[in-house]
Amino acid sequence: MNPSTQTFLHWFRALVVVAIISGVGFFVYQNTTGENAEHPFKLGLDLAGGSHLVYEADVSELVPQEVPQLMNVLRDVIERRVNAFGVSEPVVQVERSSFVAERQSERLVIELPGVTDVGEAVAEIGRTPLLEFKLYSAELEQQQQALQSLESLAGSSSAGAVIGDVRVNGELVKETESALPFVDTGLTGRYLKTASLEFAGSQTGQLANEPLVSVSFNEEGAQLFAKITREHVGEQLGIFLDGELLSAPVINEAIIGGTAIISGDFTLEEARALAENLSFGALPMPINLVSTQTIDATLGAGVVQQSMMAGLLGFVLIASFMILWYRLPGLVASLALISYLLLSLAVFQLIPVTLTAAGLAGLVLSLGIAVDANVLVFERLKEELRAGKGSHDAIKDGFSRAWLAIRDSNITGLISAVILFWFGTSMIKGFALVLAVGIIISMISAITITRTLLLVLPDVKRDDPGIWPYLLGTGLRKK
Repeated sequence: MNPSTQTFLHWFRALVVVAIISGVGFFVYQNTTGENAEHPFKLGLDLAGGSHLVYEADVSELVPQEVPQLMNVLRDVIERRVNAFGVSEPVVQVERSSFVAERQSERLVIELPGVTDVGEAVAEIGRTPLLEFKLYSAELEQQQQALQSLESLAGSSSAGAVIGDVRVNGELVKETESALPFVDTGLTGRYLKTASLEFAGSQTGQLANEPLVSVSFNEEGAQLFAKITREHVGEQLGIFLDGELLSAPVINEAIIGGTAIISGDFTLEEARALAENLSFGALPMPINLVSTQTIDATLGAGVVQQSMMAGLLGFVLIASFMILWYRLPGLVASLALISYLLLSLAVFQLIPVTLTAAGLAGLVLSLGIAVDANVLVFERLKEELRAGKGSHDAIKDGFSRAWLAIRDSNITGLISAVILFWFGTSMIKGFALVLAVGIIISMISAITITRTLLLVLPDVKRDDPGIWPYLLGTGLRKK
């Protein structure tokens, strides 16, 4: 390839890079300053306030020893729903209070950053259904009918009134006349693994193409489901969603494999919504919203302004050092650092990542980390220039030889981010995701953008006359 063609390609690539970065900068500016921006920054509770919700769990039907474990399951289910991508940094925690020795209150406290509309906050948590499988009991139905007859003779006409304790095998089941004659089996949504939308075929007994929801249980749930169906062949198994009976099919044989079909004359949209809600996690127990509160920012705009000033000061200091030590390559690295900031901010707006005071501090600190690859490359570049190579060859070889060290250091950082995201809580997941995004973007800015802009500069050698050899770095100083 002749020199003029190479020069044209270098300038063309540089102009493309500049155009892309300019577009990203305009995108960030529009979404930062626009009143009705489509992708604004999402600030955390400490910067923008949010909603505080308290739910109380109904643990009356649970074995006391299982309550702590199931409350943790409940917390995980709600956290998955409000933090599906691991970046909204909600606070979801379990609280236990006991003002009366005989009755403990199990509560779930949820704080949603940036959601100041309580109705919106409740909607964001959404409908996380309580899925239950219960067996039909003829004995229970007879007791209910007998109690209804006694109540009728007594002249009571209050629908749904308490008519007495209904017990099966000595255990309290229901207290109201409106109760359905089904008893608990212990099989609930806590054992659910996956849920998916399916369509019935004409050979299954349902209408052809009828929307159904197929649920699969985990290993423990599959064993319990097999035990229930094996021991109760010929009986009805009721499928309840939030206390409402959807269907009560007859058990024809033991069902091995841990898969059940939920049918209930669903429309396509209803079946799809149910499958999605169950996939997020069915609740292991009912919950009731008992308290809502909108909270103000504790730190607010002052911290945002201080973080911006700290970031600006940090950038000026880093850019000054790079320019004084590496001269023109340092100036190019500073431009690449600006592109790193713009790309990071654009990603934060698009995902969107919730920015807290700690996150802003991390962003400021990342400015210094983002130039480490440039330092490695420029030190290699000086060695190549001292060996008598031209600046373009030195740039290419410098990037090529520094790549292994850059790659290894960034891979170790990505591994750490993956481990933090996999095992961490919501706040740790948000930090881990920001860390991983920053590492990837810093590699792009240091390797692609810096290299592309440097190759636009004239191709000179160490001993060439003029100012260009001096501007290309301290490596040109004679010993």
